[in-house]
Amino acid sequence: MDQGEAADGTTVVDTLIVGAGFSGLGAAIKLTEEGMDDLVVVERGSDVGGTWRDNTYPGAACDVPSHLYSYSFALNPDWSRAFSPQGEIYDYIRKVTHDTGVRRKIRFGVEVTSVRFDGSRGRWSVETTAGEYDARVVVLGVGALCEPRLPEIDGIAGFGGPVFHTARWDHSVPLAGRRVAVIGTGASAIQVVPSIAPAVAHLDVYQRTAPWVLPRVDRPYPRFERTLYRRVPGLQRAVRALQYGSREFQVVGLTRSRAALAPIRAIGRAHLAMQVRDPALRAEVTPDFEIGCKRILLSNAWYRALTRRNVDLVTAPISRVTDTGIVTADGVEHPADVLVVATGFHVTDSPFFERVHGADGRTLAAKWASEGMEAYKGTTVAGYPNLFVLVGPATGLGHSSMIYMIESQLNYLVDALRTMRDRGLQTVEVREAVQDAYNRELREATGETVWTTGCKSWYLDAKGNAPAVWPDFTFSFRRETRDFDLSAYRRTASTGPAEGPPGEPAVTPTGQEALR
Repeated sequence: MDQGEAADGTTVVDTLIVGAGFSGLGAAIKLTEEGMDDLVVVERGSDVGGTWRDNTYPGAACDVPSHLYSYSFALNPDWSRAFSPQGEIYDYIRKVTHDTGVRRKIRFGVEVTSVRFDGSRGRWSVETTAGEYDARVVVLGVGALCEPRLPEIDGIAGFGGPVFHTARWDHSVPLAGRRVAVIGTGASAIQVVPSIAPAVAHLDVYQRTAPWVLPRVDRPYPRFERTLYRRVPGLQRAVRALQYGSREFQVVGLTRSRAALAPIRAIGRAHLAMQVRDPALRAEVTPDFEIGCKRILLSNAWYRALTRRNVDLVTAPISRVTDTGIVTADGVEHPADVLVVATGFHVTDSPFFERVHGADGRTLAAKWASEGMEAYKGTTVAGYPNLFVLVGPATGLGHSSMIYMIESQLNYLVDALRTMRDRGLQTVEVREAVQDAYNRELREATGETVWTTGCKSWYLDAKGNAPAVWPDFTFSFRRETRDFDLSAYRRTASTGPAEGPPGEPAVTPTGQEALR
């Protein structure tokens, strides 16, 4: 390891990265390539992988094409299918970790309990379950899909059988021949339900809102095709570019013109009509909101699973949970042996942000709760010097690969640390006025998108704003984050204040032309 140790046992390191999923590992890889290898990655789990390590539920797979869902600097010619299953993605992440040599930088089984900025030293004090760290820079790669959201249902704690979230699947619980209840009809549920329906005695699926579901154009990759990708890397990059372009076309409908969504809407309706013949069931699973307002789901088996004789779709609201089942608002009690919770994650209100204290001592959770979940370019936050948030506010997508967005942020992160090194800077902190101006333009752009047309989704916060999603083409975000714009930041030098020349002009956020 490259870091040192203080007399009190505190580990002293230049950069501390929290999380070893796609974003945290990407940061470690890119910083190491730049020669900034005085870093440590702390990971609460026992291995790398993040959400792809934790989500092992039956049927778990990616809804982004395999060639697009990988690092651009580590393409994988050996994907077995057009859409990769969870296990393959997990194996891919572990292979990249091994091949790049960053595994030696990771400390597993380490939970971060407190992150506090010490303004007198311009450094972060980080408490963990395995001791303290003193870091100049902290990079949060905790991810948006890491903290399961459990439903607040009366009596659920007293249920007599097993209860678990899809992200914490209990493989020791047998489902064959049992009565199972699945609460939720989102991205995880539409994979779980078809996977377990053939084995269970009876399955109740509790639906609050019917999702838009499109066909999953999936197929296995034959050996000759994988060999071709391995021998002709340019071919795989061309396929990746085509997949990226086709997905990016959806942005027109999501952010600019509802008319552009018409073909996608028609495909969804035709898919539903062909797979659900019963008029009553078809009415229950027909979405009542604009396509794209919630994440569009992909499945060839979801609707067919709902038509099975041993599967019932329950649309009455859940009233309470008893020792033996679920009681709905219409007074009907539905017996169950196992409850599976598929209710998503804490995206805009992650509990981790309660542990991050800025220059004034206020937690990031408190700041975002009172002022709205905002950052500058999704990466830095006023009041939190030398803190870089990966997959931060206004970086989420409803149509394409988050790895593209992560790599864009990594460009910004690496250039920021390179700039600090070259200029002898101790700290950089985005100016409040710059951050405010940037987010005003984001809100104006988001207000015209499909995500604010009235549905309830993880893109939105409690106030009805959409702070989690990027309201434009992803290549415009890549352009914004290509270079670190030091003029947008307050900074201190290693030897004293370095705010810039007197009378420095007010900074206008760069790259905003794409949002107008």
